[in-house]
Amino acid sequence: MSSEKFIRNKTALMTLVAASLVVLISLGVRQTFGMFFMDFKDDLGISLTQSGLSIGLQMLMWGLTGPIFGAIADKYGGHKAISLAFLFFLAGVYFLYAGPNTGIFFQIDMGILIGIGLGGTAISIPMSIVGKHFPLSNRTIAMSIVTAVGSFGYFLSPLLTEYSLTENGWQNTLLAFLITLMIGLIISFFVRSPSSEQSIEQPNNQGTLDAIKEAFGNKSYVLLVSGFFVCGFHITLVGTHVPTYVIDRGLESWTAAAILSLIGLFNIFGSLLSGYLSSFMSKKIILSVIYTLRGISIILFIFLPASNINAFIFGASFGFLWLSTVPATSGIVAHIFGTKYLGLLYGIVFLSHQVGSFFGAYLGGLFHDLYGSYNYAWYLAIALSVFAAIIHLPIKEQPVLRLKTE
Repeated sequence: MSSEKFIRNKTALMTLVAASLVVLISLGVRQTFGMFFMDFKDDLGISLTQSGLSIGLQMLMWGLTGPIFGAIADKYGGHKAISLAFLFFLAGVYFLYAGPNTGIFFQIDMGILIGIGLGGTAISIPMSIVGKHFPLSNRTIAMSIVTAVGSFGYFLSPLLTEYSLTENGWQNTLLAFLITLMIGLIISFFVRSPSSEQSIEQPNNQGTLDAIKEAFGNKSYVLLVSGFFVCGFHITLVGTHVPTYVIDRGLESWTAAAILSLIGLFNIFGSLLSGYLSSFMSKKIILSVIYTLRGISIILFIFLPASNINAFIFGASFGFLWLSTVPATSGIVAHIFGTKYLGLLYGIVFLSHQVGSFFGAYLGGLFHDLYGSYNYAWYLAIALSVFAAIIHLPIKEQPVLRLKTE
């Protein structure tokens, strides 16, 4: 595949680079909130259940606002949707830093405002805009690049955050987050949707409601929505509660930071491989295999003796599978329905992901406070792996009749 065919014009290249950096910043900041829990408990009196609830609420708001920002991006342009979302993200981190930040205000700051910010800045919206610039033959590869670059934020941010928390304290660390998010706000203006002249598909006269009705009338879309719930449960349970889990098992806080960094590092390779394989293999089979391997990774992590080596193996293996679901999942949506409403339709799929994220964050904290361990949360995660591996198999990777007759 030549570079001329892959990058069709300067706008596509600019959008690919800018979207990748936006996701790097957004996911990098979001990945580290679980590392603040002990500081919030000591300084603000926030329990693990309250912290888990705030992350669950954050994930839920992320998902609920994703389709809204997707619709804004589809109609008015990606840069407008993403820059608006960054303002909410900045507000949430600012009030968490400067106050009020206890009681209900903690839930508003960490849960609602940051969650809304993630709805437009995290992976779904920037990636859907990128997808509009690329044809079916290499769309999943372009999307996987966005995911992979974002994964570098997953890798780098936990290491920097662990150092900053130790040396500078949690408030100064949040101040650094604010500066980073301001840079992201500037970059977001370069995430541009293709003009009508740059569009790679036939004109689509569907209205928004018609697109939604068509999607939910398609069995494969419903199955995809259902399966992506599991992805959200998995990654939020791990990203939010692994720092506390490894300490409970006698390991040190730097081990937790290393796990999160390894997840980010190996997710780069997993995302790129998933995007490449999805360009010529069955995407539903790729997804089924990913969920199966996730279950195996969790089983080994919780039943093998606690050690740094086993923790690192888990970080590497689960990281390889972390966001590798995204190129294949979004690729199926674009393949079935086209790209005009990709932001909206993938946003709805991602809403299911975030509902799963809510339960992964909240139930993890709740089970720990009720039973003194995360065991039941891990058992549920394993059962959901089996469910997701099975439910993707009946999906039909075929364009709707509307696209076939255009």
